[in-house]
Amino acid sequence: MISQSKRTQIKKAPHKAVLDQKMLYKIIDECLIAHIAIIEESGPAVIPMLAWRVDNHVYIHGANNSRLMRSLKKGESTCLTFTLFDGWILARSAFHHSAHYRSAVVFGSFENIMDVNEKDRLLNHFVEQIAPGRTNEVRLSNDKELAATMVLRLSLEEASVKVSNGEVNDDKADLELPVWAGYLPYKTQVGPLVPVQGLSEQITSPDYSGAYGSRWCEQAE
Repeated sequence: MISQSKRTQIKKAPHKAVLDQKMLYKIIDECLIAHIAIIEESGPAVIPMLAWRVDNHVYIHGANNSRLMRSLKKGESTCLTFTLFDGWILARSAFHHSAHYRSAVVFGSFENIMDVNEKDRLLNHFVEQIAPGRTNEVRLSNDKELAATMVLRLSLEEASVKVSNGEVNDDKADLELPVWAGYLPYKTQVGPLVPVQGLSEQITSPDYSGAYGSRWCEQAE
């Protein structure tokens, strides 16, 4: 179960709160993009970053000279958000239009991963998450590349999850209106692979479908 705190308490539509930690993990693993808040001299900024999860921590990486990475490296408090948009709710009245979504908010402070071997392992874990088996095929990062890359870790101990998947909520007075009502689903499809120009015909296409389940698309539409 997700731990509760004053910062993670959902006050708006609390019935949409989900305390199952597995849902938190699923949202992060599917989203893979975190919007991260920092406070700069000029004011607040929110920056999208690739992010991945290992156990109960979320990781980001970037160049050593990145302003975001330098700021987060100091261990200052921050907030991460992950959002998956699943579709529109189309009601009979404009007021009751809404959306289906899954979202997670994580609070905490990042810590810098200093051990080179651990940094290499975590970066390879990210590659494997998006393309299973690929680290056995490609050239792995060398010492110079690892030295130029910063990897930061944040605990998932303080987080909240909100899921909106409700029904159309029209007023009773509007139910007889001659207006179509229902849902407009959004679905993310992954694939098929598109090779770069000049790739040898002797190189067969790998199979990364196992990482994406029903979202994998075998043929281009």
